[in-house]
Amino acid sequence: MRRAKVDLLQDAEHYDGVTMRAINGAQTSLWIATANVKDVHIEAPIGSRARARGTYRSIVEAFAEMATRGVEVRLLHGAVPSGPFRMQLAKLQKRLGSRFEMRHCPRVHLKLITVDGAFMYLGSANLTGAGIGARGDKRRNFEMGIITDDDVLLDRAQAQFDGIWRGRECGTCQLRSKCPKPLDMLTKGKPKRGLH
Repeated sequence: MRRAKVDLLQDAEHYDGVTMRAINGAQTSLWIATANVKDVHIEAPIGSRARARGTYRSIVEAFAEMATRGVEVRLLHGAVPSGPFRMQLAKLQKRLGSRFEMRHCPRVHLKLITVDGAFMYLGSANLTGAGIGARGDKRRNFEMGIITDDDVLLDRAQAQFDGIWRGRECGTCQLRSKCPKPLDMLTKGKPKRGLH
């Protein structure tokens, strides 16, 4: 028998519980798996001028700050990211550096976020404004998911994420011929940075 914290998140609770607390609090690692990627907007950091003005910023800016602090940020996605998200990546490429990496697998439909190997979100929300962003209640998706610190579930979820990330599924994938860049090709030789 094991003990762990488990909580259910619904709708706007995703923004407070996952985006603002967990993602913003990452110290060593942030792994995100999502079917869709859009330019999520979040509140500026507490104490900043932008926060005092009530303005929001792109989550890519938060990823750049994390990468600068040495946090490993991995983003595994199933669909091509939105144009505004790609524009933010291009704008912040130097600040993102080698600590931020994205990989594309068309079969990815899971929605998983792990932080520092100690927090996990597993649910329905994508990396979109209507999913985990600061979208208004009347405009956001109906979402549901769990958060937990259960080490057994974290290990299993991170093992699957890492297997997909490293291309372990690519050899037997029946969609390989349609895949733009099979992930097992990225891991043969020097790892690549940026958008894949």
